[in-house]
Amino acid sequence: MEFEYSKRTKMYMEQLTEFMDKHVYPNEKTFVDQLNAQPTRWQVPPIIEELKAKARERGLWNLFLPESEYGAGLTNLEYAPLCEIMGRSPIAPEVFNCSAPDTGNMEVLVRYGTEAQKKQWLAPLLEGKIRSAFAMTEPQVASSDATNIQASIVREGDEYVINGHKWWTSGIGDPRCKIFIFMGKTDPKNADKYKQQSMVLVPRDAPGIRIVRMLTVFGYDDAPHGHGEVVFENVRVPVSNMLLGEGRGFEIAQGRLGPGRIHHCMRQIGVAERALELMCKRAIERVAFGKRLAENDITLERIAQSRIEIEEARLLVLKAAYMMDTVGNKAAKQEIAAIKVAVPNMTLGVIERAMQLHGGGGVSQAFPLAAMWAHSRTLRFADGPDEVHRRQIARLELRKHS
Repeated sequence: MEFEYSKRTKMYMEQLTEFMDKHVYPNEKTFVDQLNAQPTRWQVPPIIEELKAKARERGLWNLFLPESEYGAGLTNLEYAPLCEIMGRSPIAPEVFNCSAPDTGNMEVLVRYGTEAQKKQWLAPLLEGKIRSAFAMTEPQVASSDATNIQASIVREGDEYVINGHKWWTSGIGDPRCKIFIFMGKTDPKNADKYKQQSMVLVPRDAPGIRIVRMLTVFGYDDAPHGHGEVVFENVRVPVSNMLLGEGRGFEIAQGRLGPGRIHHCMRQIGVAERALELMCKRAIERVAFGKRLAENDITLERIAQSRIEIEEARLLVLKAAYMMDTVGNKAAKQEIAAIKVAVPNMTLGVIERAMQLHGGGGVSQAFPLAAMWAHSRTLRFADGPDEVHRRQIARLELRKHS
């Protein structure tokens, strides 16, 4: 593995960093102020569309699609440091059209969508004109085991009838959300439990879709994106909305979740870096008991430990990205599972130290640390909880010796 970033990556890193410094960081407060000034928090602050237009003009757009005619054609390894830079700000990924769940949904459409599906849904997603959601997790079953999912997709003539109760449908709060990817069972009696489920495209405005409530994350509503609990009651879509074919939902899920997991981890490295940056600035500026916090041994210990852990995690992420590029997502599944456990836990540790150094301010809205912690903590569940990934890592490790 080459540790040197490619010339193309370095070029994008410079351009992204400059754009972040000039346009993104200064407008984080603008985003919050505009969001709070609106009649409802479920409207998009104008600054987002303004920044998206500027990013697109500069060619900093759709950088996430590896070796694709639709994106910048970067490999996962080339994209990793760019995603890290975006991860430093909560508003940045969307500015560059590289935010979840749209990235995963676009990858699904690129890999598995028909030409008609791509024209109708992929094109406007790539242009940043609409947003999307992914409806998989259900409140009534342990969805960490996706074979438990009970939502039904039943064919009636030229249509599928969809019924199900979902939650953590991220992105449904956004008024620009126009399409779901919905996972449910088309063949619940199939002897192969991995052939029971399918994925189908469901327009947001289809009759029968009802938002029960928007869920908070440690009190944060994540508006205008949001996470919804949603009921689908006799929702009808054309048969042509099926992705790849009946019974191939798990196949699509594995293709989707690999890149999604590593993108989360790439962004988390950026979150940890920003937390460490805030920690260092606070240590230099703050005085307690007659001396700067940076002069205390415990502060130096925490800063050093944070730097070590970030570097370890970054190397693990780069290795996973390299393997995805060279041997494929399936062969890299142990490495992908490893980073999904290691990186959010590392980030939480760094944020925790930064919060402690900030005192009471660290848990308030005066600094971004509390929100960063809340989001990072959810990533120990999103795209599979730690326990599931550890189980897979251990089973793959045992397989080497049996």
